[in-house]
Amino acid sequence: MAEFPNLSRRGFLNGSAAVGGLLVVPGLLTACSKTDSGSATGEGALDKLRKQGFVRVAYANEAPYGYLEGKDLKGEAPTLHREIFKALGVDELKPTLSEWDGLIPGLQAGKYDVVSAGMAITPERCGNAIFSEPEFISPTALMVRKGNPKKITDLASAKEAGITVGVMSGAVEGSYAKGAGIPEDRIKTLQKPQDGADAVKGGRIDAFLLTGISLRWLAKTNPDTEVTEAFVPELDGKKQFSPGGAVFRKGNEDLRNSFNRELKKIVSDRSRYVQLLEPFGFGETEIPPADLKTADLCKG
Repeated sequence: MAEFPNLSRRGFLNGSAAVGGLLVVPGLLTACSKTDSGSATGEGALDKLRKQGFVRVAYANEAPYGYLEGKDLKGEAPTLHREIFKALGVDELKPTLSEWDGLIPGLQAGKYDVVSAGMAITPERCGNAIFSEPEFISPTALMVRKGNPKKITDLASAKEAGITVGVMSGAVEGSYAKGAGIPEDRIKTLQKPQDGADAVKGGRIDAFLLTGISLRWLAKTNPDTEVTEAFVPELDGKKQFSPGGAVFRKGNEDLRNSFNRELKKIVSDRSRYVQLLEPFGFGETEIPPADLKTADLCKG
């Protein structure tokens, strides 16, 4: 099993860490600007994939988004993308492991066709690649001790109860807690997800604040804990959805558009979406709202 994801590389953080996937390697910008949706004969990218019978995908070995278990590529993104490409007539995913910071540069260089890693959609990344429509959102949740002795359901109830909340160092959840009015002396910083689970179990904090996706995955190996229902926090009056999607090379807009048509069929079918992704901690609360569009997210 892959190690639990280092969230600082996933784009859920604020500041410069949020654009960890934007390493620009000299020479790759020319690859980015080149239109490669077809060959000199006018063959489209999807036609080429159908002819060869596989699509090259990159993953960063971060559970539950995209990881290798034995010889099997698993996780939210590969599972969803495999379903979509099969519907498009491409039956096989051929995986390439990449460091997180190398995903977009490798895509620009033509090492693979799609990034299947649950990458967060940010304006900075939109400048270097093209994203699908959101394939998931990342509502927040709280990990508490089994039985939820403080009866915490969200940040408002956490504030009212006067509890101590744990957040990851540098993570955006710290700003959510402060924005909800929780005093700074009741917000404790932790370095890793497991540190948060251990602090909850040890009574050093009353709740650990992180995405519901991550906490449900973490709870699998921490049976003395439970996770509240996920909720969408607000910061400065704006809902914080933290959406992620598939990433394509610029010039492959037609391929991305074909992908989006099949993606829409899945996210519009709640039971199918949950059936596919529930094994990885994704449920109805992670289904993107119909009016949440990548074009708007890219604008910031």
